[in-house]
Amino acid sequence: MQAVTVSPKFQIVIPQAIRTQLNIAAGQKFQVLALGQRIELLPIESARQLRGFLPELATDVPCEEDRT
Repeated sequence: MQAVTVSPKFQIVIPQAIRTQLNIAAGQKFQVLALGQRIELLPIESARQLRGFLPELATDVPCEEDRT
């Protein structure tokens, strides 16, 4: 675990080891959530980036006529 300091402008720097581990790039956008006394950063990903993240999901489910 690494500590960070909040600047007078309320900014923090994500430590390099964590940036490398999570492949965080400059300019990447995140959603910020407050959960109790914890702050979580969730990367915002486009629909294109999410394509195929559920490879085991069945796509051959029959549909009703009006759903195609």
